[in-house]
Amino acid sequence: MSLRPFVFTPGSAPLLVSIPHAGTEVPDWLASRLSQSARPLPDTDWLVPELYDFLGELGASVIAATQSRYVVDVNRPHTDESLYPGQITTGLFPTETFTGEPVWSVPLEQEEKERIKVEVWHPYHERLRSELDRLVAEHGFACLWEAHSIAPRLPRLFEGTLPDLNLGTNAGAACPASVAARVHEVAAGDGRYTTVLNGRFKGGFITRHFGQPQEGILAFQLEIAQSAYMADGSWYGEGGAKAPPPRLDSARAEMLRPLLRRMMQTYLSAAADHLKSPR
Repeated sequence: MSLRPFVFTPGSAPLLVSIPHAGTEVPDWLASRLSQSARPLPDTDWLVPELYDFLGELGASVIAATQSRYVVDVNRPHTDESLYPGQITTGLFPTETFTGEPVWSVPLEQEEKERIKVEVWHPYHERLRSELDRLVAEHGFACLWEAHSIAPRLPRLFEGTLPDLNLGTNAGAACPASVAARVHEVAAGDGRYTTVLNGRFKGGFITRHFGQPQEGILAFQLEIAQSAYMADGSWYGEGGAKAPPPRLDSARAEMLRPLLRRMMQTYLSAAADHLKSPR
């Protein structure tokens, strides 16, 4: 039986939201080989679809991976070169968790990797490509929004505490500086969240690969610290698998959602303004 690579909902606006790391499915033939520390899937972008529960009201198309990033990370190139040379990061088929624990008791074999790429990685990217092309054909442009989250403290990956909202545009290559600045101004102007543009997280493979402003496709990644919307201590981090089950903090989520909506609406209007202006 083939693996289910994603769920997809088409929309009417020139906005495609990609959620590549919230999947929690692991095929039966792999689940028993997960290490004890990896079985809770600690590096999942927990509850991101629930946080972005307003996307239908914006008319956004949404694609969300169903398989865990431990099965395959669809936000990495299929050739598996590092996105952050010289820094610790995870690859196409992660072998270590964010805290450095082994993912597998029995590693994936090359034949298994090839099957997973055919059944999961390629379909996800083919759907991204076809939807972005559709949006450009219908609207003249497309805005891709990469929705991510991560534990606020992961000493192995970054120093100190991560800002609440980490915006990335591949250092401007995936989205014009004028557009990114307007979105960042909305985030920073709220005053309740710490923000950074193109800091530790500049955008993964999807942002870098599909963000082609010259072709009318802009790409933007938002990495949210899980402390901004989850219940205290319910995310995995220094404690690894010792953390309790991930839980949404309803008050925090309700406070953050209107800001996320304003950021996305600003992204759309700024992109339209940029593409209409003479260059």
